[in-house]
Amino acid sequence: MSATIHALTFGRLTMDSSGLVLFRRPGTRETIPFVGYLILGAGEPILVDTGASDVVDWAGWGMEFEKTPDMTVEAQLARFGVRPDEVRTVVHTHAHLDHVGQDDLFPMTTTVAMARAELEFMVSGVMGPGMYTAHDTHHLVDRLHTPGALRFFDVDGTFEEEIAPGVAVRLSGGHTPGSISVLVETDEGIANIAGDIVYHIDDQIAAPLNDVVAHEPTISGNRAMRSLEEKRAVKKALATSRFLLVGHDLPALVEGGRVVGRHRTAFDIAAASLTSAAEYDRP
Repeated sequence: MSATIHALTFGRLTMDSSGLVLFRRPGTRETIPFVGYLILGAGEPILVDTGASDVVDWAGWGMEFEKTPDMTVEAQLARFGVRPDEVRTVVHTHAHLDHVGQDDLFPMTTTVAMARAELEFMVSGVMGPGMYTAHDTHHLVDRLHTPGALRFFDVDGTFEEEIAPGVAVRLSGGHTPGSISVLVETDEGIANIAGDIVYHIDDQIAAPLNDVVAHEPTISGNRAMRSLEEKRAVKKALATSRFLLVGHDLPALVEGGRVVGRHRTAFDIAAASLTSAAEYDRP
């Protein structure tokens, strides 16, 4: 039996639409989920990304954040009969504040894993104090000096590193220098948990807003890399994945490098199978 993947919602953020897809409807507000993914059936539970810390001042940025009691880490994991201390590994697609903010809810006996290049970029100051917060940085540095509490991946695009049988990571880039994809082998193909290489699958990939060239993804409104690098990351994901699972949008079904379906109940139904093509709605 192959591993299963389940979506967890750690909150919802309302922000300007153009911050997600470049130049898209400036002044229009849009609400997006903060999504993590739980991998079961590959040994001990593996969690991909942890959402944002409760101490972030979203209102100061002109954004509205909602986190109901059922969106806590404990409540979301409990939907699948898992406690935080039973999660052996937390893997980060990247280290922005909406992906690593609740690492401190996991004991130091849980190994947090990320690309070494991502922590290097986190402390570089290139993106300022906003996307990589002091709270998150301090906690990861504490883990750096605690035996077994932190693991680095040195994937550079030429090889993958295994986390568990059937679960590996590779460098995706595009969004940040250390952005990685978590690749899960399933009965129906590779599921790619890809973080924020794309924010809005319909407007960036399925029907790109700002591009007329065939098969050309529209770039996001928030990235640390060149536009071409982001486009390459998206194209690589589409070329090598059956299921594309991102950090702020519903999962997508991929065939022949094109998005052909979406999983509409991924965030609402605990029993939803994100790796079954039959559960994806096709237009």
